[in-house]
Amino acid sequence: MKQLSSRTTALLGITAAGAAGLAAYWRWLRPWQLRWGATDAEVARAMPGDEIVARPHFHATRAVTVYARPEHIWPWLPQMGIGRAGWYSYDIIDNLGQPSARRILPEWQALKVGSLVPMSPVGELGLYVRAFEMHRWLLWDDRGQGKTTWVWGLYPMDEHATRLISRVRLRYDWLSPAIIFNLLLDAGDIVMMRKCMLGIKERAEALARG
Repeated sequence: MKQLSSRTTALLGITAAGAAGLAAYWRWLRPWQLRWGATDAEVARAMPGDEIVARPHFHATRAVTVYARPEHIWPWLPQMGIGRAGWYSYDIIDNLGQPSARRILPEWQALKVGSLVPMSPVGELGLYVRAFEMHRWLLWDDRGQGKTTWVWGLYPMDEHATRLISRVRLRYDWLSPAIIFNLLLDAGDIVMMRKCMLGIKERAEALARG
């Protein structure tokens, strides 16, 4: 009984710590990470594809200032994906350990609506090009299922600087096995996205200088 009691106490302690951690994440960390780098105006701004996912559970708008013109930033977007240029993030996690490209890859520059943006090692899973306006915005979605959109927007500040904005809208399917991945993504997405956006910033600024 004493051993059972100690185990029960430990379990209750772990449960309480987990609940406290979740509450802290939901109260403080989640609101911050869902709008990393973005201003109030950028969070409120309408972006292409906003109407596709109704009442998203995950709605993240992130932004960074890139000291380059849109034409120096744009080429890094169409070529993203596993087996292509990578994600400019932590390659050991999201690009099979292969270094993300540091140059423009001409073979992936021609965008076509409906094309797959590969997010899996076998190249069969990912999002699809929904629509785009060159040098202005690029929208991916889940091929019309209405549960996921990811849009990239380029908003010039002046002739030498541009705001790069990424918005992900995701509606969870609570009964799907994928919900486990989605909940992990909810907390971990900012780690990869911050690195990705800073990676694009670094490459675009180098391209502008060169």
